[in-house]
Amino acid sequence: MRFLLRPGWIAFVVVVLGFAVACYTLLAPWQFGREEQRQAQQHAIDAANTTPPVPFAQLVPGSEVDPGDEWRQVTLSGTYLPQAEVLVRLRFVDGKPASEVLTPVRLDDGRTVAVDRGSITMDDGQAVPGYPAAPAGPVTLTGRLRVNETDTSGRAPATEGGHLQIYAVDSRQLASATGTQDMVEGYLQLGAGQPGVLTPIPVTPATTAAPFTNGSYALQWLTFGAIAIIALGYFIRLEVLQRRGRRETRASLRDALSGRDLDPSVDDDPAPR
Repeated sequence: MRFLLRPGWIAFVVVVLGFAVACYTLLAPWQFGREEQRQAQQHAIDAANTTPPVPFAQLVPGSEVDPGDEWRQVTLSGTYLPQAEVLVRLRFVDGKPASEVLTPVRLDDGRTVAVDRGSITMDDGQAVPGYPAAPAGPVTLTGRLRVNETDTSGRAPATEGGHLQIYAVDSRQLASATGTQDMVEGYLQLGAGQPGVLTPIPVTPATTAAPFTNGSYALQWLTFGAIAIIALGYFIRLEVLQRRGRRETRASLRDALSGRDLDPSVDDDPAPR
């Protein structure tokens, strides 16, 4: 087994063991975590569906939406601020490029809440189509509380086709890009039939995989890790057998060259008796 100390074998063993460890300590737990997150979000949605809407100020008395209240239904009254409207780009609806329309509402208590009015399908995949403006004057809205998304790439807002566009549904970025004051962290997702709604965003967990999809991925990673260990053992055994076979072949060749395989009287032990 001294061949395992050769650089090539050392590198091979390290890679295989590293992959197996990653499968069991990183990749599988990550997928199990995503499955738990999806289940928790689905349970929160189911619970919110059976709970009547409450006043916005009851659940959000301060400056941010509590993640524990996400998906809860609330009502609020205020006035749309179309001058501070932005589009959230790089979305997909039914497999087609789309944008979400994020319009702030100034509440009667002076705070401002970002409202996701829904999606619009992009013309030719890029051009912003015409879409209905938010209604003027006081409105009363019912929707679901959502926590902010985060653009992990940190991309700056851009203006295209006369529309200010950002890359995540993030009230903080909206406030910074438009200079809107007293913005609540989090937003309201409108449902069908509400004033100013466009194509409503489906009420589904942020992790949109089908039930137990992530769990099945986790089991696959566990299986891959086990296969890697088994394959390592197989290749080591194969190398041992090949080396043993080569030694036996060399011994047979030496016997053939010395004539030992033809003369049984030849004593393999040259020591005197």
